[in-house]
Amino acid sequence: MTSQARQITIAVDAMGGDYAPANVVAGACQALHESGGRFRVAFFGPEDTLRAALRDQATQPGGHAPSEDLYSVVHAPEVIDMHDLPTAALKTKRRSSISVGLHHQRDGLVDAFVSAGNTGAVLSAATLILGRIRGIGRPTIGALIPTAKAPCLLVDAGANVDCRPQHLLEFAVMGSIYVGAMRNIPDPRVGLLSIGEEDSKGNEASLAALKLLRKSGLHFAGNVEGRDIFSGELDVVVCDGFTGNILLKFGESVPHFLKTKFQAFAKASLTNSVVALVAKNALRRVMKEMDYQEAGGVPLLGVNGVVIIGHGKSSPKAIKNMIFRAEEMIQKAVNVQIQEMLTQTNA
Repeated sequence: MTSQARQITIAVDAMGGDYAPANVVAGACQALHESGGRFRVAFFGPEDTLRAALRDQATQPGGHAPSEDLYSVVHAPEVIDMHDLPTAALKTKRRSSISVGLHHQRDGLVDAFVSAGNTGAVLSAATLILGRIRGIGRPTIGALIPTAKAPCLLVDAGANVDCRPQHLLEFAVMGSIYVGAMRNIPDPRVGLLSIGEEDSKGNEASLAALKLLRKSGLHFAGNVEGRDIFSGELDVVVCDGFTGNILLKFGESVPHFLKTKFQAFAKASLTNSVVALVAKNALRRVMKEMDYQEAGGVPLLGVNGVVIIGHGKSSPKAIKNMIFRAEEMIQKAVNVQIQEMLTQTNA
């Protein structure tokens, strides 16, 4: 199904996240308001709860009550929360917002699925219900890391703790296609995260992956170290999900750490407080680049569909940007490009 066949419809897991459904509905309504009718939204969750949340939008300061022809509500009475074990929840909660929403995408009733809910459940359900792109052993989650230049895509960011060399090659292919399409880069530069730049450095899996990547046809820069990520010289950095998730969570802690240090500096003296006041606006602009809300969510690459996964504490702004990210992936046919590249790589 292409975006030209009919108006795009984006499925939203309205019960996903710590502040659902209020934040999710508010963010989706903002997206509909700002899009000018480019797409529709289908909300998945308990119908009475969602219709009440939609009515509340008309009374909230700055709220946007969307036109009824731009959205629909699909009843999904069960909720998979953050504490549920993914595989068990998918078996016992078959009428959850995650399961029903992904089945709608599989059946062609919607074009993408957006969720700030249980990441493991979304990953498992998407793989099971949508299936994998031909040639993909394991789907991967990509996360954008701010750098001195443009953001760099880190794959895998936590979906696959243990990876084989072939999986790392697939991550590189998918990451390269995604970045190339979303940022209009003809030949993204890819690096393999390791403990040294020399070809002899790394564990067994990374050493074998290095050989595959050198023969892949990608713009491969070789082994890179953690310090290279922030340089901005790389567009994609590949690693297993164990390493990637640690790196991602560490990075998420940096803005709060810097803010705490800045506040402590300002309180130390009157002179410091004046300096801090002068630097405040510049710091705010820098911190904005590190705010996950700007990116919204991360793509799940490798499944037969468009899936965007968000942070559990997603604000309405983050939800809005997740929806826009899903729309862009549909329009740029990222999955079609991944399949074509895999065919060439495996030929």
